[in-house]
Amino acid sequence: MVVLSQEDRVNGLKGFVDFYTGFGRYAESSKSVSFTASLASSLICLLVGFLAVLLGGCSPSNSKVVTLYAAQDREYVQPIIQEFSARTGLRVDVVYDSEAVKTTALANRLLAERNHPQCDVFWNNEELRTRQLAAKDVFRSTNGWTSFGFRSRRMVINTNLLSLAQAPASLLELTNQMWRGKVALAFPLFGSTVTHFLALRQAWGETKWEEWCRALIRNKPYLLDGNSVVVRQVSRGEAWIGLTDSDDIAAGQREGMPVAALPLNNDSLLLPNTIAITRNAPHAANAQRLFEFLHGPDVAGILVQAHALESPASPPETQPETLRVNWPPLLAELKASTARLEQLFLR
Repeated sequence: MVVLSQEDRVNGLKGFVDFYTGFGRYAESSKSVSFTASLASSLICLLVGFLAVLLGGCSPSNSKVVTLYAAQDREYVQPIIQEFSARTGLRVDVVYDSEAVKTTALANRLLAERNHPQCDVFWNNEELRTRQLAAKDVFRSTNGWTSFGFRSRRMVINTNLLSLAQAPASLLELTNQMWRGKVALAFPLFGSTVTHFLALRQAWGETKWEEWCRALIRNKPYLLDGNSVVVRQVSRGEAWIGLTDSDDIAAGQREGMPVAALPLNNDSLLLPNTIAITRNAPHAANAQRLFEFLHGPDVAGILVQAHALESPASPPETQPETLRVNWPPLLAELKASTARLEQLFLR
């Protein structure tokens, strides 16, 4: 158990207050309101974890509890966790992220807690941050994480404004003058959107990718706080086309929105779910039970039925019509390429 002296706790709390106050002054002067809100959400999620350790230390193990950090959407997680608890008698304490900073906030929190883990199991709905955390030894060394099923990155259109035949055939066409002010996407710094952009960078090469990013920005797209927001923007006709995830399109269709997904092509990216157990998980035995349950066939079937996944199987190793990521070089360049995205889209 980690025990901090009273002096260490007071000094740590003072440092937190000073940092948060400084961030508040920055937020007030920021010109990018939505991004500032997203960044604030990420920082708050990270700092809550810090305070939990600073003020309380690590709590004693509870044999009937397991802690889950979930980047998967709450509406899909809750009934699955309720079923797990009913079968096992274990209570699952779930920490969710927000859509605007999808996955990134929880990944940062897991990194901050690496030497004093608060989380047992991490359920992610894309693999970039999972692979990044695995490379930094956040997960246990043997059978630390696995993937299952997939959804996809797609273009979505408003069917009242466009037919499939009229829609752009590839992402490259979104820079054409005819789509100026008619495209929506989430900020490409979080969640599946940043994963998609970095996969495109690797597939196209840095020069072509950066030229496309600059041309896309010049075409005045809507930059929004999440993929479901993109679908709603398209459904209202404020944008005609969006870059989003297949599960968000399916959710919009269930609500009667006039939207449709464009077919998969070589610009599309398949996104598996991942399940991981942290190194030195506080409730290791319970974590293993939850880990096995979440990547079992029952859960995959539920997610497919809910359209959170398109298939219960992991993406095939060879699927030429979609992007295939070479992960080691992408992870090696992650810091530099993410910084470049910030420079391009936050000017």
